[in-house]
Amino acid sequence: MQENPGRVPFGTRIIAFLWDYVLILGYIVLLVGLSFPAKPLLVPLFQTSAATAELTGFLLITLPVYLYFALCEGSKSHATWGKRKMGIMVAGMRGQPVGYGHSFRRSALKFIPWELAHFTIWHMIIPSGYPDILIYCLLAVVYGLVFLYLLSPLWSKQNQTLYDAISGTVIRYKG
Repeated sequence: MQENPGRVPFGTRIIAFLWDYVLILGYIVLLVGLSFPAKPLLVPLFQTSAATAELTGFLLITLPVYLYFALCEGSKSHATWGKRKMGIMVAGMRGQPVGYGHSFRRSALKFIPWELAHFTIWHMIIPSGYPDILIYCLLAVVYGLVFLYLLSPLWSKQNQTLYDAISGTVIRYKG
């Protein structure tokens, strides 16, 4: 029996996230399949300019993944497929269910480093006119945020990530 049944170990959250990535990986495999037939549908969109590549990546990858997390965690189950498999859910600080407002804010904060990484990578691959120092500084910000996101549950009494603390949410066991 756990000492604090409301406190979810960070490892459980990681496993739930990995389960969710199984779905995300399936979606990405589908996109790759559409990208490499005899007449590629998506590849030209990633070769025109850094801005077009970034926008295409956002619309085809980031936005669907963001919506998956936001809509699932704001729904009646308050959990993505991975969280449901692990028996956990997103809740407010007092254990109350979160609505779509909290869920969309939480997911936006969660995916800022992910989207910023995409931005910097596209502007490194396809010259865009932005100074190199700006791109490298933004990449450093990505690493800093990821580092904070991964370490923040270690100093939080509720095992909250930085984006959970900012959005006023916690991860709890269902039940």
